Amino acid sequence: MGLEISMASRRVLVTAGADGIGLEIARAFAAAGARVMVCDVRPENLDRLATELPGALGVKADVSVEAEVATLFEQVQKQLGGLDVLVNNAGIAGPTGGVETLSLADWERTLAVNITGQFLCARLAVPLLRQGTGASIVNLSSAAGHLGMPGRSPYSASKWAVVGFTKSLAIELGPDNIRVNAILPGAVDGPRIRAVIAAKAETLGRPLAEVTRDYTSQAALGRMVTARDVAHMALFAASDLAGSVTGQALAVDGHTQALS
Repeated sequence: MGLEISMASRRVLVTAGADGIGLEIARAFAAAGARVMVCDVRPENLDRLATELPGALGVKADVSVEAEVATLFEQVQKQLGGLDVLVNNAGIAGPTGGVETLSLADWERTLAVNITGQFLCARLAVPLLRQGTGASIVNLSSAAGHLGMPGRSPYSASKWAVVGFTKSLAIELGPDNIRVNAILPGAVDGPRIRAVIAAKAETLGRPLAEVTRDYTSQAALGRMVTARDVAHMALFAASDLAGSVTGQALAVDGHTQALS
C-alpha cells in the first residue's frame, strides 16, 4: 500500500505564496487537505489567488517590514485560529555583479527579505506553533546556501544564513516538538531565474544561450528543478512522514556541486 501525505485540519501559512514557488507550495498543502493562508507583497498576485487556488486566504504583507508581519499574524490568529506549519518562502534574487560594484542598499534589501523576514515571521509563529498539531517550520534556502555563487554574494550570504538560522531553531525548539528544516533548491526554472541568467549574461558579456547552458548543466541530472519539485519536498518536510527529520538542509537540486 502506498503512503499518502495528509495535512487534514493543519493550518498553514506560506509567505510569498500567491505566485511562483510559493503558489506551488500552497497548492500542494491545499491538495493534502490543509487550510492555507498566503501573504504576498504584490496585490495583483493576491487578486488572482481566488482563481489560482480557491479557498486559500490571502493577506498583503512585506515580510521585511515588522509592522506588516505583525498585522499578518493577527490575521493568522483571526482567520486560521492558530498555526501548525510556517513555510518561510519569501525571497528575492538580489543584485548581480562583482562585490565592488554592489550598493549597500541592494545588499541590505537582500538580507532584509531573505533572512530578516524569516526571523520576523518565526518569532511570531513560534507561540502559535507551540499550541499547534505536528508543528513545523520550513525555511527556503538555496543551493547557494551551501555553495559559493560568483556574482551573487548578497543572495548566497543570505541563503547560508537561512541554514544557520534553521539549525539553531531546530535545537532551540526541539523540546517543544517543533521541527525546523530548510530546503535548498537548485536553479528553479521560471521567470526569476531567467531574469537572473539574463542579468549575468549582460554582466559577463556572454551570449544568453551560453549562460543558460551553464545553469541547466550544473546539476548531475542536467536540468533545472521545477517549482513542483520544491513544493513536494516542503509538503514532505512538514508532514508526519518526516516526524524525526529536523535541523536538516534538504537539497532539491539534481545533485549540484558548483554554481555558475
